[in-house]
Amino acid sequence: MLGIGSIARKVFGTPNDRKIKAARPLVEKINALEPEFAALDDAGLKARTGDFRTRIANGESLDDLLPEAFANCREAARRALGLRAFDVQLMGGIFLHQGNIAEMKTGEGKTLVATFPAYLNALAGPVHIVTVNDYLARRDAEWMGKVYGALGLTTGVVYPRQPDDEKKTAYAADITYATNNELGFDYLRDNMKSELSQMAQRGHVYAIVDEVDSILIDEARTPLIISGPAQDRSQLYEGIDRVIPELSDEHFTLDEKTRNVTFSEEGNEFLEERLHQMGFLEEGQTLYDPESTTIVHHLSQGLRAHKLFQRDKDYIVRDNEVVLIDEFTGRMMPGRRLSDGLHQAIEAKERVQIQPENVTLASVTFQNYFRLYDKLSGMTGTASTEAAEFAEIYGLGVVEVPTNKPIARIDEDDQVYRTAQEKYAAIVREIRAAHEKGQPVLVGTTSIEKSEMLSKMLEAEGLPHNVLNARQHEKEAQIVGDAGLPGAVTIATNMAGRGTDIKLGGNVEFKVMEALAADPEGHPDEIRARIEAEHADTEKRVIEAGGLFVLATERHESRRIDNQLRGRSGRQGDPGRSSFYLSLEDDLMRIFGSERLDNVLGKLGMQEGEAIVHPWVNKSLERAQAKVEGRNFDIRKQLLKFDDVMNDQRKVIFSQRREIMETEDLSEIVQDMRHQVIDDLVDAYCPPKSYADQWNTEGLYAAVIEKLGLDVPVMKWGAEEGVDQDLMKERLSDESDKMMAEKAEAFGPETMRQIEKQVLLQTIDAKWRDHLLTLEHLRSVVGFRGYAQRDPLNEYKTEAFQLFQSMLDGLRSDVSAKLGQIRPMSEEERQQLMAQMQRQQARVERAAAEAPAGAAAPDAEAAGPAVAASGPLVEGFDETDPATWGNPGRNDPCPCGSGNKFKHCHGRLA
Repeated sequence: MLGIGSIARKVFGTPNDRKIKAARPLVEKINALEPEFAALDDAGLKARTGDFRTRIANGESLDDLLPEAFANCREAARRALGLRAFDVQLMGGIFLHQGNIAEMKTGEGKTLVATFPAYLNALAGPVHIVTVNDYLARRDAEWMGKVYGALGLTTGVVYPRQPDDEKKTAYAADITYATNNELGFDYLRDNMKSELSQMAQRGHVYAIVDEVDSILIDEARTPLIISGPAQDRSQLYEGIDRVIPELSDEHFTLDEKTRNVTFSEEGNEFLEERLHQMGFLEEGQTLYDPESTTIVHHLSQGLRAHKLFQRDKDYIVRDNEVVLIDEFTGRMMPGRRLSDGLHQAIEAKERVQIQPENVTLASVTFQNYFRLYDKLSGMTGTASTEAAEFAEIYGLGVVEVPTNKPIARIDEDDQVYRTAQEKYAAIVREIRAAHEKGQPVLVGTTSIEKSEMLSKMLEAEGLPHNVLNARQHEKEAQIVGDAGLPGAVTIATNMAGRGTDIKLGGNVEFKVMEALAADPEGHPDEIRARIEAEHADTEKRVIEAGGLFVLATERHESRRIDNQLRGRSGRQGDPGRSSFYLSLEDDLMRIFGSERLDNVLGKLGMQEGEAIVHPWVNKSLERAQAKVEGRNFDIRKQLLKFDDVMNDQRKVIFSQRREIMETEDLSEIVQDMRHQVIDDLVDAYCPPKSYADQWNTEGLYAAVIEKLGLDVPVMKWGAEEGVDQDLMKERLSDESDKMMAEKAEAFGPETMRQIEKQVLLQTIDAKWRDHLLTLEHLRSVVGFRGYAQRDPLNEYKTEAFQLFQSMLDGLRSDVSAKLGQIRPMSEEERQQLMAQMQRQQARVERAAAEAPAGAAAPDAEAAGPAVAASGPLVEGFDETDPATWGNPGRNDPCPCGSGNKFKHCHGRLA
């Protein structure tokens, strides 16, 4: 019997059906315009882009232009790439423009779909297209850049360690391709710059996120951190690492469900005794003393490193370095490090060089970075299982776009075995059967360790195969390109190879490139024709064998990852099949209640090597996965609430920095800060409503020298008849203003404005850095407030706000103190500086003379700027009189003719 919901859906259609229906008239309009745009020549297509921009400037909306812009883009893609977009691709583009996630199956051409909304939105402002790795960013920028070029738009690509001028050019393009990591890091880097001209990004207007589920869900908890080195604690890590292996099971408790491990009472007693013997704890000191906080923290991290982090699953060791592996894609993440000393604990465990811990200089999570965009959209093959999270956190709707051709893939029920050994034996048999009939097989595993174990089993059976995991990261596209060849066997960790299609019969483009590389003299058209004819034959053989067979060796915690693996087969109506092979010893089954299933299977009298196959098993597994997904969502939601507190403060600080960089004259802001400091000092040493004989004028005198660099007769003022707090404040403010005016005259007004700007920016950065560290510490202890029946989140919000207030108070005080202490250089200091720079220059010249021909001077970079012995650049230049220096900018050549920048020479701050 049908439920009420099912009956309603039959009558009214699902919300998804209604969205698809609403988009159809727009698709028909675009199709109706096709002949008009096909009649234009190449210059005509570009001219239309100019017309669209003019119409936007005159007040037309992007929605009004959509049919024409999409028709223009379709025609440009047809000419540039030989690809005419299907109606469903136009539909996907419409949903992306509307700020939705378009769920499109593998092989439906998402890369081309993105060009439509990217083109339309680039008419009004910069567009960022986000990919999961650098290879895809470069590939897509080069490939789709031909379409944008045909439309008169520019394309840029951002990649790691890119030179600054190239990066700025890439962001200045109409459409910029980049990975989520680079975009996030560039946002942080930009907000650490000291001049507007050094910033690369041009705001956050519109982003299209490819593989949106991977970036906005799987990596959402990952904070991007820019850090600097802190003190070296290698000995502590190595000492702790010697102790952890001595622990026995009663010394700690391990919870695999929550990935948590803690010391027991017995463990604490054992550790105390050992640490006293090793000299890490002083006599009489216990692990419960406040002085032991750091050691306790590192003991916990050492325990996590040993019990929760597995080599070849969570990380690999390569070139004497611990490289993390992305748990969702199986890809290496070079340069990414775990924080809070955990990475160092793993380095100690693996006996590789321990890198120093880092101090956070700036950080942001992907959740908060992507919420900066005015409009956000995304594409993926699997998003509907996480639709609630996309809606709640990002305000994104999910629309399932129909496939161009019906799906012909057969999805078989899961096969559940009692032991892993039986399961792997069945998998090898299944792979052999498929290989012998010429059917390509893609085998999905959950870790490098398991992929290599299976590889050894296949080697023992004499079955040829390729392995794609973090170790073969560089060959990813090549291995995936060959995965559709007849009888090919490819073992892949999780979703390695996302973004590259597995085409039945192999990838023609790769084969053409290989053939041209092998025979540079050959005619490209002839080579392509020969390869295409061969490909048609191999494709036919693969289709006859049943298409691509996806064989998964385990279920993942997330249904989405399973669906992605399944979706690699059956693209564009191709035949295919998928099957999951499981055992009760798999992590998911073991952690989430396999005992009951084991009892049931035992009672059924299952024989060894026999599998249970039933839709009920699939349903119960999906329920377990849904529970895990729900729990992970709750964790992400809770973390986001905490991160939102810091995010609000981050936005305030970053917007203040930008305002400071945009403002030419900051003297009023600096003056207000100074006056506020004076008010606070007078209130502290001469409290309101107190008598003059109760004032601490000696303390005020010392504080004014320290905080303002101002030596004035405060004690004498305090002894005068009729002096009150207001008069005291007024006199101090007047004297400080007078002192700063004299400094401005000595340095020159323009130089003084630059000094104020740099001091303000540097102090904000230092204060923010310290504030981030304080918030990290607060975050790690605030959870304990729950034991006192207080909400940790509210406690965190309240204290974080108070810390922010005190940071701003400290900022005013520090800026006033630094500006009070600066002074022009004395003649003696100037002579010392000149002598030092001449010695440096002599060293550089000597090194250059001794270097072999064609070699660079070894220390040319480190030696500092060269000193040119030319005369002064400004006529009448007098070293002792700043009025004759001609007000140079901070980065201009010094007017003395030294060849150095002004800020490094006569404009140097004391």
